[in-house]
Amino acid sequence: MADVTRRALALLAALQTGRAFPGDELAARLGVSPRTLRRDVDRLRGYGYPVVTQPGPGGHYRLAAGTAMPPLLLDDDEAVATLLGLATLAATGSSGEGSLDDAATRAYGKVDQYLPRRLRPRAAALRAGLETGRSAAPSTSAGTLGVIAEAIHRRRPVTFDYTDSAGTATTRRVEPHRQIHQHLRWYLLGWDTDKQDWRVFRTDRVTDLRQQSRTFTPRPLPADSGVDYLRRGLDKQRQRVVLTVDAPMAAVADVFKYQDVELTPAADGGTRAVLGQDTWQWLLPHLAFLDADFTIHEPAGFRAACRRFADRLKR
Repeated sequence: MADVTRRALALLAALQTGRAFPGDELAARLGVSPRTLRRDVDRLRGYGYPVVTQPGPGGHYRLAAGTAMPPLLLDDDEAVATLLGLATLAATGSSGEGSLDDAATRAYGKVDQYLPRRLRPRAAALRAGLETGRSAAPSTSAGTLGVIAEAIHRRRPVTFDYTDSAGTATTRRVEPHRQIHQHLRWYLLGWDTDKQDWRVFRTDRVTDLRQQSRTFTPRPLPADSGVDYLRRGLDKQRQRVVLTVDAPMAAVADVFKYQDVELTPAADGGTRAVLGQDTWQWLLPHLAFLDADFTIHEPAGFRAACRRFADRLKR
């Protein structure tokens, strides 16, 4: 199957040059027999690519003109995954004009026209029978993400206006390193040339983004990955909490799904959880939904505060 896919892609790449190829030349180019070439051409047609054949002396193969974007070379599972990914992304944000979720909504509505004909009924059935719940999250501009991606690829600094959580507006100059998606938020991680340090910026708070023409040499990141660096920053003001819950790991993972939590099996089917929390109060809703016994091992202050709260509930 890998060889078949490789041949199909090589054949498509040759035909997309716009040339008309004699059969023997194209077969020699791909290293296959004329019979295998005919089968590969039929396979491309099955995917929806309009390959025109001229038989007889002087015969050739060519890709029909006027196909600005040929059908996507997706199998059934890939087509379903593409639509589900777009539907999920479209349900995140406020669907403002130019936002990433708005672009996903529009793409979701038209992607089936670029699929092979055999996949269009399945795509239509999936779209007709799928609903996604909207998740409240800040909308991020698709154009902003695109400019940052290009700047990272070309190693070009960017400048932008930034408004922090306190409402303070500044102009920043940054060598972009990574874009990170975490907990329904998009972040830009980069080296702030004015602060001479690594910084993380919420992308939805970035405006007037401009890419510079000069290039920079990437610096080594003081973390294993961008996600690891982001987590460390988000957890900087939080306290390390360790607890054991008398509940299966799947149940604990479900209630802490929006937390950076490390889960490991504990004795008797329980679960050990390690996470960071701003205050002890944030633990209570999660633990209440579990409806299971638990033990807070650290910090001692969280344990004492929960005991006081339990006494208040009894009264």
